[in-house]
Amino acid sequence: MTCPALLRRSPGDGAPAGSADGQAGDPAGRAPRAAVTLRRRLRGDTGTAQFTRYVVVGGLSSGLYALLFVTLERWGAQPANLAGVVGSTLLANELHRRLTFHAGERVSWFTAQWEAGGLAGIGLVATSLALAGVHGLVGDVGTVPQLCLVAAVTGLIGLIKFLVLRSWVFAGAQQQH
Repeated sequence: MTCPALLRRSPGDGAPAGSADGQAGDPAGRAPRAAVTLRRRLRGDTGTAQFTRYVVVGGLSSGLYALLFVTLERWGAQPANLAGVVGSTLLANELHRRLTFHAGERVSWFTAQWEAGGLAGIGLVATSLALAGVHGLVGDVGTVPQLCLVAAVTGLIGLIKFLVLRSWVFAGAQQQH
């Protein structure tokens, strides 16, 4: 097990009254019941809630990747890819630590970066090979097709990474409940 320090939050873990059911932002209690239920479920630790948060974090970190890639592409696709992967990985690992897996109080920044960053190394290799392959076969295809290729490879790697994080890296936390 890589992260035995990660413990899952339990329902009723001492959150402020009204915050778990969505009533904190709606003192009159007018929030639709479905929205309250959805909010509660998305804040929970079920696989579906974690995967939903994982996808949102993935979208945010992919936006940072694209920004870095487009900004740095004038130095070549591989350096831009490396910078994008490093920057987006640092952001994603921190958001996964705090939001996706609710481990901000139990796992240090360094531990999360080290453990999840190793998994991101696989993504760097895969995207680098994909970019090199397309450049070798087709030549320069432009920024948008390169970003689409990286997005497709990253999406596949991201799905695999979620499964690994949930079943291996964060498995100790699941077994403790």
